[in-house]
Amino acid sequence: MEQLWDATVEEVKQGYIEEKNAYQCLLCGKRLEKGIIYPYEHALYDAERFMRVHIEHSHQSVFSYLIGLDKKWTGLTEHQGDVLRLFYQGKTDKEVQDELAIGSATTVRHHRFALKEKERQAKAFLAMMELIKERADQPTAFLTPQKAAQVVGDNTALAEDEKHAILQRFFPEGVTGMVNEFPTTEQQQMIVMQEVARRLNGEITYSADELERLLRTIHADVDRLKKALVDYGFVGQTRDGSQYWLK
Repeated sequence: MEQLWDATVEEVKQGYIEEKNAYQCLLCGKRLEKGIIYPYEHALYDAERFMRVHIEHSHQSVFSYLIGLDKKWTGLTEHQGDVLRLFYQGKTDKEVQDELAIGSATTVRHHRFALKEKERQAKAFLAMMELIKERADQPTAFLTPQKAAQVVGDNTALAEDEKHAILQRFFPEGVTGMVNEFPTTEQQQMIVMQEVARRLNGEITYSADELERLLRTIHADVDRLKKALVDYGFVGQTRDGSQYWLK
């Protein structure tokens, strides 16, 4: 359930997320590895197409799954859920009126209006929450490759002797040794993380435990080190933080 709420609206609508080596169903957690052909009912499917087949056959549809969630997750009353279900089925106002024994077509139109208002409120609230997250992330904002280049720069932005001095300060035993203290400035962090990233194997997808074991040989504050590697764009991660890989 947590993965469902961590996903984007588009990912929730499709019902699955894409990871580096697999697709994962947000509705039940089923994972399908990329690069494998899946046979089903006399047909062959790649991983993404078979994930859609899985959702259709196991969950009927993403809408059916979501509408079946408890009220505390959807905020819908049972009656509102019934109305939405019929709207999703493409029923006309008259058909909705007849099936739910609603007084008049005007009442059905009122339901449509009320649900539209709920949608607008949800959009506004979602936008506000996103803005709050962005503001909270500003002190340690993610760097794009372009910004990273500005921080590290080439020889004109940062002389080799300056870079060497930073590495000597934070790797007193050499770049294959441990980081003695966590760097404080963006420029220092970028250079140190660049060196730390060289310890990772680009052919391996690490579990959280595997990555932490490796990072523990570099610096005691594993969480901070891991966050910096992700923030500066050297390491990618799944939404649930269970897998990591060198970008």
